[in-house]
Amino acid sequence: MRSNRRRALLWIHLHVVLLIGGAGCAYNMSKQPRYNPYSKSDFFPDERSVRPVVEGTIARGGFHANNPFFTGKKNGQVVDQVPVRITLDMLNRGRERYDIYCSPCHGRVGDGEGMVVQRGFDHPPSYMIDRLRQAQDGHFFDVITNGVGRMSSYASRVDPADRWAIVAYIRALQLSQSATIKDVPPEELQKLK
Repeated sequence: MRSNRRRALLWIHLHVVLLIGGAGCAYNMSKQPRYNPYSKSDFFPDERSVRPVVEGTIARGGFHANNPFFTGKKNGQVVDQVPVRITLDMLNRGRERYDIYCSPCHGRVGDGEGMVVQRGFDHPPSYMIDRLRQAQDGHFFDVITNGVGRMSSYASRVDPADRWAIVAYIRALQLSQSATIKDVPPEELQKLK
């Protein structure tokens, strides 16, 4: 009997809290006064509700519009090579970013056999096919930036420097898959023996 009474009081308290909380969502909070775009405003001396852009404002993405580092293109054409010096640190960063963003579909070695594919999704092309071996570096940057086919854009997730690092790593993967013993430097060959 006592537990039923306690349960009833708990329900009453819960309903009171919900009622008070619901009262806080008054009409005035959900329908605040505002101006429709391009409507007349009595507040501003020029009577425009849309305010002019502050001088010196740069549109998102507009600042680097013609820079190959940020677009992967020069004069509207994809660049042939990565526009920065490739270092070991850059390749390591590219491998790390590739493993995070690319390998689920493209596979760890770029063969198009990632875990997503193994679970029934479509195969992306292998980086080892002739068409992609001969593609310019800017092509890979452009695909990472804008997406292609079923691949979505990674522009908001991968910074331009990391996109170039991924491109450099893809090139390293391509080289590694066709390397022979003759490609191994003599000092490294001694370590292998």
